[in-house]
Amino acid sequence: MAVFADMYLTQPLLPALSREFGVSATAASTTISAVVLTIALVSSGYGPLGEVAGQKNVMVGGATLLAAATLGCAFAPNFEVLVGLRALQGLFVPAVSAVAVAYLGALRGRRDPGSLVGIYIGATVLGGLFGRVGSGLIADAFSWRASFVVFTFVTLAAALALALAVPARPAGSRTNFGKAFRSAYAEMGEHFSDSRLLGAFVAGATLFFGFIGLFTYLPYLLSAPPYSLSTAAVAWIYASYLAGVFTAPLAGRLSERVPRRALMGAGFVIALAGVALTTAHALAAIVSGTIVLCIGMFTAQAIAPAYVNVTARAAKGGANALYQAFYYVGAVLGSTLPGLAWERFGWSGVALTCGASLGIGLVASVAFCYEGDERGAPPDLALSR
Repeated sequence: MAVFADMYLTQPLLPALSREFGVSATAASTTISAVVLTIALVSSGYGPLGEVAGQKNVMVGGATLLAAATLGCAFAPNFEVLVGLRALQGLFVPAVSAVAVAYLGALRGRRDPGSLVGIYIGATVLGGLFGRVGSGLIADAFSWRASFVVFTFVTLAAALALALAVPARPAGSRTNFGKAFRSAYAEMGEHFSDSRLLGAFVAGATLFFGFIGLFTYLPYLLSAPPYSLSTAAVAWIYASYLAGVFTAPLAGRLSERVPRRALMGAGFVIALAGVALTTAHALAAIVSGTIVLCIGMFTAQAIAPAYVNVTARAAKGGANALYQAFYYVGAVLGSTLPGLAWERFGWSGVALTCGASLGIGLVASVAFCYEGDERGAPPDLALSR
């Protein structure tokens, strides 16, 4: 929850950042794309690191360093430093986000991890909601800098909770870090020869592109006439994330009985319907569209990581890290390209760009994410080698 809150807390603050630093909407969005770009670049390394150094150690250390970077953002003297510190946050986010699914799967041993992953995804949704709504309310009452201070302490509390409450799992048997990483990356490279995994990677990237693109530029739509909503009011729009809190665990449970490909495809179709609703002029339709988008997004996102985990026959931690890398590459593009469409075509351009990405993801999930006999997971579901 804390990690995902830190990632997205600038989203409702973008118009305020544009005003304070005198930057455009696309430039302000780099406070998000800088985070997700760094996540995309480093996520693949955390899978092997968790296997070598111990997943709990990686998560606790990463959360602690993330808190320090979050505090630094509160004191950024200019926009360039703020973007740099946001990128530093992105360096530590995958210490939790790229390791947690593999850790949770290991707790299940040979049992299907779908329901547990669904609960975890629900928690990340709640974190995203907490970050967006909380930062907007804090900024409206005090300042955007105060938002970073508050979430510094939230992240420190999370690191302490991980240290005290999460049982450690043994680190990998490899003691030579260099050799371990070379071997792990070689094993990860083998995942690219599996079309099923490639389909899931593309699905994750396009899913997050459409989702983050719409929610990144929504504050600009709603803070301008004819809506003219305040920062706090815009932040409350993100309460639509509550739909994902309930949807993700439900989808995770369904994945143990319904083919994952069908569930992912349904999630994409629902998300597309949500994007279409936001093109209506009525505020109620736009809000409804965000709720529908969240239902679709978190249906698919609750399924895809578990699908990757079950489908990969070896180096499962690396497979999960690769999924994370693709997922956040989609976020980098989704937090930037729709901004260019916004500046030229307005909201219709944002919706069309995001909808096109979701359409590509729908094709990838339906065409490639099969499961053999459609329930035939590989015989060994353990996540450690």
